[in-house]
Amino acid sequence: MHHKVAVIGGDGIGPEVTEQAHRVSAAAAQRAGLELEYTVFPYGADYYLEHGVGIEPQRFDEFRDQYGAILFGAVGDARVPDMAHGREILLGARFKLDLYINLRPIKLFAPELCPLKDKGASEVDMVIFRENTEGLYVGVGGQVRKGSADEIATQTAVYTRKGTERIIRAAFNYARQNKRRSVCMTDKANAMRQGHELWQRTFREVAAEFTDIEHFHLYVDVAAMEMVRAPERFDVIVTENLFGDILSDLGAGLQGGLGTAASGNIHPNRCSLFEPVHGSAPDLVGTGQANPMAAVLSAAMMLNHLGCSPAAERIEQAVVDQIVAGETTPDLGGNLSCSEVGDRLLARVG
Repeated sequence: MHHKVAVIGGDGIGPEVTEQAHRVSAAAAQRAGLELEYTVFPYGADYYLEHGVGIEPQRFDEFRDQYGAILFGAVGDARVPDMAHGREILLGARFKLDLYINLRPIKLFAPELCPLKDKGASEVDMVIFRENTEGLYVGVGGQVRKGSADEIATQTAVYTRKGTERIIRAAFNYARQNKRRSVCMTDKANAMRQGHELWQRTFREVAAEFTDIEHFHLYVDVAAMEMVRAPERFDVIVTENLFGDILSDLGAGLQGGLGTAASGNIHPNRCSLFEPVHGSAPDLVGTGQANPMAAVLSAAMMLNHLGCSPAAERIEQAVVDQIVAGETTPDLGGNLSCSEVGDRLLARVG
């Protein structure tokens, strides 16, 4: 098996953590017999300031046609205050590559990392399917009389039957394939009656095709409360773009923080993008304190997407073993640097 992988470090600590993810995933893939060809691209704030674009639009066609995956770091730089380059890169990838699944595994690797009392790995183990191409993120809206006392701003959420059905169906398929017992759909249909009635109706219709999977619905405020009160209620959560963004970061807090939170922006069987969900953390650049585990776990998701689950499982087990051994960066209670964490993970998987 051979795949091309595009590596985009981006800004801040992005290049540091992505370097470790690159090293570890390459070693795990090689051991499993998967040949990966990595190509590093320079996109980020520096590139934007020099060339005036975050990424050339035609590059997405190249990714779609020639690459199996994109391994991404982070974006965010004070020199580009409106994040124009970040929108071009990340939103460009999501929309132009039609990466409609934002997949966020919420998995507790060690009980001491969880802020909840008496909750362990068996209670905090869920997956969030966030619709990634619709909702409030499509950019429909505008401003009138900007800067005046009568200013008006509108932001319109867009939902389609196609977009809603395919993310819900993906969640049920995942539950069936991974022996998950239930799928919860969360929305705010009691306040957002038009768009979220479509979500509720579509959820019921798709659920009727999966009689082997339990299904239930919660309003998003209740779902957030239940994730904290009783996270063991959830196996798979499916929701729209904005609510998925919020709930998945809540889930990251349950599993030990953003330093362990991986994600995939996925279109099944196509080039997809994998990234840690932490930001560029400019205050940590060059200090060695950046935690690479979220990036490494994102690379494991990438390997799974490329059809090499043994390599992905080896990486995840290495992360668990390393956390248990206390061989971590300071945010998880250890005293290792970013590269030292990478070295030890490399030794475990290689």
